[in-house]
Amino acid sequence: MLSIGIVGLPNVGKSTLFKILTKQEVNIQNYPFTTINPNVAVVPVKDERLDAVAKISKPEKILPAVVEFYDIAGLVKNAYKGEGLGNQFLAQIRETNAIIEVVRCFEEPTVAHLEGTIDPLRDIDIINTELIFKDLETVEKRMEKISGEAKAGIKESQKEMEILNQVKNELENGNLLFSIFDSEFLEEPSIKNLNLLTVKKQIYLLNINQASKEISQTVLNKIKELKAEYFIADLNQNPDLSNLIKKAYEILNLISFFTIVGTAEARAWPIKKGAKIIEAAEMIHSDFKEKFIKAEVINWQKLVEVGDWQKAHQKGLVRTEGRDYIVEDGDVIIIKHH
Repeated sequence: MLSIGIVGLPNVGKSTLFKILTKQEVNIQNYPFTTINPNVAVVPVKDERLDAVAKISKPEKILPAVVEFYDIAGLVKNAYKGEGLGNQFLAQIRETNAIIEVVRCFEEPTVAHLEGTIDPLRDIDIINTELIFKDLETVEKRMEKISGEAKAGIKESQKEMEILNQVKNELENGNLLFSIFDSEFLEEPSIKNLNLLTVKKQIYLLNINQASKEISQTVLNKIKELKAEYFIADLNQNPDLSNLIKKAYEILNLISFFTIVGTAEARAWPIKKGAKIIEAAEMIHSDFKEKFIKAEVINWQKLVEVGDWQKAHQKGLVRTEGRDYIVEDGDVIIIKHH
């Protein structure tokens, strides 16, 4: 299950965002792996393609891909030292795949701001500094643990030490790792296993209100510099968040493929860009990996144009693919198995 942590200082609109997301929550009984947890909202990823594919078989159930949003305890300065709910907060982020940072950009005399004034740049810095300090602590602990082995000439530890030194330097310079290194480097086991917070990609939700001026260009430039995404909304106006959810899905580097099971269900599945069809087969059913014979694949648009799976077959539009086929966004897939 894909999960995104919602973070922010107190009184910035975090709970409001969570409430809006919870209203869109899907029926989680259809998703056996979900946790039923008061601070988790399981939200559908709106996908017009799934609706179009479903029209063909008119299934009883249409199951969209979903993302879990975690409402994470409000963050305060020095959380990494355990201030406020610090450690609990940072442990909760560790479990998520990406972060949405809610930033207050509006003046509202009745809603106090922890730091006394409205300053989005300062708030972004406070949160990112906490994440950086926590990561530094994690990296230094690990370096301490392997330093003896590295000194003793153990190759693996020396290589790991080299990688961790690079990471440590960037953190000490106040940089978020996802905005400095490419994902291939961050997938290195010695980094991946540490589950660092600044490796997680970020979306900034800039919370405005009617009275607030335009978001200043300096704030937008800062976000661009961080190689992060942003989304502007007035959370008190109950905005449509479907594009935010889509954006969250994309920053996780995900695409969707679809399955149709007769008239029972049509379903969208999230899968990493570049994944092989054998991984898709295993997602559909854990036995399919072993029992896989071949897959029948058609692009959703072609299927919708023809309007019927059999006809698409007759017209030669359905391709037969082996286990090494790379899944493409919008593929409709049927797995043939023993």
